[in-house]
Amino acid sequence: MSVFVIAEAGVNHNGDLDRALALVDAAAAAGVDAVKFQTFKAAAIVTGGADKAEYQKRATGAAESQQEMLARLELDEAAHRALIARADQRGIRFLSTPFDLESLHLLTGILGLDTLKIPSGEITNAPLLLAAARSGRRVILSTGASTLDEVEQALAVLTFGYCQPPDAAPGLPAFAAAFATAAGRAALTAHVELMHCTSEYPAPFAEVNLRAMDTLRQAFGLPVGLSDHTEGIVMAVAAAARGADSVEKHFTLDKTLPGPDHGMSLDPAELAAMVTGIRQVEQALGDGHKGPSSSELRNRAIIRKALVAARPIRRGAAIGPADIAAKRISGEGLSPMRLWSLLGTTAGRDYAPDEAIEP
Repeated sequence: MSVFVIAEAGVNHNGDLDRALALVDAAAAAGVDAVKFQTFKAAAIVTGGADKAEYQKRATGAAESQQEMLARLELDEAAHRALIARADQRGIRFLSTPFDLESLHLLTGILGLDTLKIPSGEITNAPLLLAAARSGRRVILSTGASTLDEVEQALAVLTFGYCQPPDAAPGLPAFAAAFATAAGRAALTAHVELMHCTSEYPAPFAEVNLRAMDTLRQAFGLPVGLSDHTEGIVMAVAAAARGADSVEKHFTLDKTLPGPDHGMSLDPAELAAMVTGIRQVEQALGDGHKGPSSSELRNRAIIRKALVAARPIRRGAAIGPADIAAKRISGEGLSPMRLWSLLGTTAGRDYAPDEAIEP
């Protein structure tokens, strides 16, 4: 199965629709499967006094609040419609991450998206998770900064939302009960993919922990991908080699632009190189069967050695260790695996040095 590659445009449009459309074009040109933005109302997701993250301060300074910064990065409904149309035109999928209930309704109830990406920071936001599941949409859930128990709790909320009627009373016991049912697990399998993530920007390589993808897959039996926050493309390609079902990576048109995410994002050339690397890894993974490939079969007779006369051998002479050598020849000959079965036998004919020994 092909790795689903998501180019995370996020807020790298800086609130400019033309730049956002150019990001869609760049993502399509790089060969990704989907381009993803972020949908939010700043006042609904952060208080006026909330501080910025350290990486945001490094990128944008500390003078303005987080709410002020995010307000400049909102995209309205018209912008979303223009981006969806451009993505359709360019042959890639449009995705977005809702951070609040109004934005979730915009994406599902108004714009009709069939898949939602829930970010790591919302994994404990049970009302948002419940609304996402009750929309009936597929959910890609990032798990950065989470324990396995927290991932299970989030999945339990989603299970309840998918399986219980809208008037069912929510709550932790009800979520756990839904998660424990076979119907609940079937609903998760049908609707949910997990993404391992390290919620630091950029994420240190030593903290990526790609093996956690295996842990998530074994614990929940769901598809697992990587939302990669490291610098460069190595981790994304490595995740593909480790069996990631999807890979998500931030990208920008210009790393020097002002804004919280540009500096840690890939540029268009790097994004294209990442996609190429992932597709090459997909081809290289193969089917797991160990045997010679078609190209190897053509080379096998050339690279392998055969038994030849190490010196002149007379017909009727007993063959000893000094009479036989293993060398490459033109064509196929007797395998050196047969050496010991020849020792002590009688030569059936004369052999000149380097002449292939006949069985």
